[in-house]
Amino acid sequence: MARAKLLERYQALPLPTTSDEHWRFTDLRGFDPDSFVQNGHRGLTPVASESMLEIDVSALASVTEAGIEIERAAEGIVFEPLTDAHELLGTLVGAEEKFAAHNLAEWQHGLLVRVPKGIEVEQPLYVRVIGAAPDAASFWRVLVVAEEGSRLSFIEEHASAAPDLAGYSNSVTELFVGDGAKLEYVSIQNLSQETWHFASHRATVGRDAELDWVAGGFGSKKGKIRIENDLAGQGGTSRVTGAYFADRAQHLDYDTLQKHIAPNTTSDFAFKGALRDNATAVWRGMIRVEQDAQKTNAYQENRNLLLSHDAHADSIPGLEIEANDVRCTHGATVSQVDRDELFYCMARGLSRGEAERLIVRGFYQEIFDRIELEPVRTALQTALEARIPE
Repeated sequence: MARAKLLERYQALPLPTTSDEHWRFTDLRGFDPDSFVQNGHRGLTPVASESMLEIDVSALASVTEAGIEIERAAEGIVFEPLTDAHELLGTLVGAEEKFAAHNLAEWQHGLLVRVPKGIEVEQPLYVRVIGAAPDAASFWRVLVVAEEGSRLSFIEEHASAAPDLAGYSNSVTELFVGDGAKLEYVSIQNLSQETWHFASHRATVGRDAELDWVAGGFGSKKGKIRIENDLAGQGGTSRVTGAYFADRAQHLDYDTLQKHIAPNTTSDFAFKGALRDNATAVWRGMIRVEQDAQKTNAYQENRNLLLSHDAHADSIPGLEIEANDVRCTHGATVSQVDRDELFYCMARGLSRGEAERLIVRGFYQEIFDRIELEPVRTALQTALEARIPE
């Protein structure tokens, strides 16, 4: 579809309101996506910002509103700017939803990652997307193709050049995991708390393929992150591990879907978040099992830890099952810090901040244990603990 038609499609779709079920707890009043400067259509100077990760990589790219720079790319793989001509573009995330339609109509900077059949990439591939201009809209798109029997790790980090940078971030990631392939995908956002962030991530997992996904959310003002795994091939597995932290007036919204299409597939989603001050969070998770997806094994959980009385979390698990030979379970909790635990730690000489940091570390330990990449595990631990005041 031509860009002009896509833009018409975006403009015809209404901005979601709290009357829409999936937006019931995320109020977008006061937000106008068309008020931001598009794709860096103003002069930008190079931006240096500190990465959350210290890691050796096989390929590296840096992105601002002004463009994409490929700094390094290993031989034997495709790691290059994405173009409109790619046949898989938009086949997983199209223009059905308002913000996905806006991305498809306006994106200019994107990355194509393709690992050929049977190739194993030892070190991760890494892209950093940096919000660099004030009051700018950034439309970013990634297409990852792990061909049959390949293995790779791909890290996508979103950050802001300044802690108070106002902006609108809209990103889309499409992941194709071929038969027998394994993809480790890490998505971390640490945007400024003045940036609206909307993201759609969708993967399709082939026969006997494996997707291991880590999602970290620490920044942004308000928005929604969609995560969908389509288990389309028999024997496919996906595991998604999410960790988030919000403070002040932040609002984080995760909308996840485990879609079992083929038989003998497995999915495991575990999200944990800690909130303090006036922060709020929403997690809505759905396990959907199609009629032919017999022998499905699916699990989802969401745990929230409230570090202040004014913090609030909504946790909404759901099941839609059309097959009759499945195992699907879920769990969700929202709880305050245990006062006895806090007293016990402080009675032994720890400050309140040190005690809360210790409790938070224990709360997230199960999540950390699921993360295979040690630098990613360390970065998430550091980011989470740094948010607790001394």
